[in-house]
Amino acid sequence: MSEKPPADQHAAQYLVAVMRRQTAHLEKVLHTDAHLPDCFDDVHLPAWLRRTEGEQRLPVTIVVAMAIVLQVELPRRFALQPHFLLPGLEAALAGGLMAANPRRINRESRVLRSASLVLIAVITVANTFSAFTLVRALIDGTAGDDAGPLLATGAAIWGTNVIVFAIWYWELDRGGPAARALAHKAYPDFLFTQMQAPEMAPPDWEPAFLDYLYLSFTNATAFSPTDVMPLPRWSKMMMLAQSAVSIVAVALVIARAVNILK
Repeated sequence: MSEKPPADQHAAQYLVAVMRRQTAHLEKVLHTDAHLPDCFDDVHLPAWLRRTEGEQRLPVTIVVAMAIVLQVELPRRFALQPHFLLPGLEAALAGGLMAANPRRINRESRVLRSASLVLIAVITVANTFSAFTLVRALIDGTAGDDAGPLLATGAAIWGTNVIVFAIWYWELDRGGPAARALAHKAYPDFLFTQMQAPEMAPPDWEPAFLDYLYLSFTNATAFSPTDVMPLPRWSKMMMLAQSAVSIVAVALVIARAVNILK
């Protein structure tokens, strides 16, 4: 008999792990004292499929602060007015979320999730306005004749765009960070490499904010998925929108800057 292919072995291990989780859940529901079969003892359920402590709050807080700084530093004509209103609101919302979950994000709350979505929406609206204003100025020829400030403005808007979509991916994948920590959903919206090859990752690996930041950055630079695959249609459409915004902004800003330098 031929040897079983490694891919089939990984699929079988994954199936057994899922069965183990469902069996344990059924035992809990029925309040029985039954034990799992001994043949399941050597199968480790990946961290992204089971309850965990939740990821740390600090990385996403630092990146949100960076987005706020980029918005504050934008020239006034490319920012919503009054200039400091939206950044101030974003800072207040971020501070409230950090106070509610200062260390790890593992507590579900409709209020907290609504506040998180409002924060992302506010940053998105502000950056969309800035990108639209910049593109219109480039098309009208009123963006200025100095390549340095133009490139700096374009880079700030592009960088904020990367951060915004990273937060959207992080907040929407499998119901958000708290829902992922509580393992409410077994099917991922983004398929990371470690999920496809669990033997290449430590047993406690699960996607965290920096993984979504990497996903957003590579999608904004390659204009397509790289090593993280979107699965449902909403994630595909969101990555499509990010690529479209990124390529338009980058192409117009670079073309104008090169024309000025010539």
